[in-house]
Amino acid sequence: MNEDLLKSLLEALQFSPNNIPLKLQVAKLYIQNNEVAMAESFLTEILDLDRNHIDAKFELAKIYFKQGKYAPAEIVLEEIAETSSDEKHLELLCYCYLHQDDLSKAKDIYINIINQNKSYKNEDFDKKLKVNATPTLDDDFVDDDALQFLKKPTIKFKDIGGMDKVKDEIALKIIKPLQHPELYKAYGKKIGGGILLYGPPGCGKTHIARATAGEINANFINVSINDILDMWIGNSEKNLHEIFEIARRNTPCVIFFDEIDALGANRSDVNKSSGRTIINQFLSELDGLNNDNDGVLILGATNTPWHLDPAFRRPGRFDRIIFVSPPDLEARKAIFAIKLNGKPTEIVDTSEIAKKSDQFSGADINAVIDVAIEQKLTESFKDGIPKPLKSRDIVKAIKKVKPSTKEWFSSAKNYALYANDSGLYDEVLTYLKIKK
Repeated sequence: MNEDLLKSLLEALQFSPNNIPLKLQVAKLYIQNNEVAMAESFLTEILDLDRNHIDAKFELAKIYFKQGKYAPAEIVLEEIAETSSDEKHLELLCYCYLHQDDLSKAKDIYINIINQNKSYKNEDFDKKLKVNATPTLDDDFVDDDALQFLKKPTIKFKDIGGMDKVKDEIALKIIKPLQHPELYKAYGKKIGGGILLYGPPGCGKTHIARATAGEINANFINVSINDILDMWIGNSEKNLHEIFEIARRNTPCVIFFDEIDALGANRSDVNKSSGRTIINQFLSELDGLNNDNDGVLILGATNTPWHLDPAFRRPGRFDRIIFVSPPDLEARKAIFAIKLNGKPTEIVDTSEIAKKSDQFSGADINAVIDVAIEQKLTESFKDGIPKPLKSRDIVKAIKKVKPSTKEWFSSAKNYALYANDSGLYDEVLTYLKIKK
């Protein structure tokens, strides 16, 4: 850094303290010397004088970005984007979205940049936004619907707080076989199979499914009931079969059925024959008697396992059934740390806030942070500068959010006590400290 130039500029500011171009030049010199605090101070002074100064905002966003504070950088860049379509501003905003796994917004920004500049190239954006999967489908399956099913999640187990038992079970079932295929082959064990996750809503069942695919860089198919059910007789079964075929042709592949009880309800409770044929088709696909499911991991999630047909729990189908409990103290600490990462914070004691959020699900914790952020946003609107979150802000938000898991345990307790001949719900009783 040119010390003489900096000294001259600082002297000039003594005679013209509100000279914005001088202050901006000083801030840039401090940035060159990695004196971030000084640079941020001068940029804040500029925004106090002119809250719409784009160059000052952009320099401030770059500082946040280099420090890994992607959320505050995003806030500042989104303000800039309201009045500016400068390519370098949009590019940094796109990177902010990518670092926070908000691929939808990132893709919108990338398309915006390309529309402005047809010759624009960015390998990072091309890799993560233009091509989510490289399917190897046969000609019969090369269509838009098939390509839309296959995704490549970017999150991994490290992005999920707690859930160690679930991670270990999934690792044994799908990750270890890919790492040590010769050992599994020696014991005649196939890669893949079915795992059923059950527990209260919002505790990370969908999140762990995506992370499983991300952990092994596998294709991921998230199946909803709308992807299967069709008003015409036979089409629902055909849709289900085609999804399994896509997975078999693109191994390793994780198929995730959220709210699986909607497709696999107990057949004794299903009145229509069409509903029973879908269940029979589903069971047939899981067995793989006529098809090879090697390399296909089927994950099912349900909040109401007592409504699922017992045939799904037979070995060879969903032969691992795992209770996904609300996060414990250490897991809540980890979740708070993950959720707060990249956001403006100051003196946040994750141990304290974890103790005060007993029985909170991961979704409840997310709601707590949203409530705390909304309060800080209200304060930040006054000057346009993000205000840091503190422990007291989170504790205050915890008092406003009620744990959503209590209602689920009220129902689950009855099934665990009076409809548990197979011992399926023993883990629920253990969690409630009714049974050791």
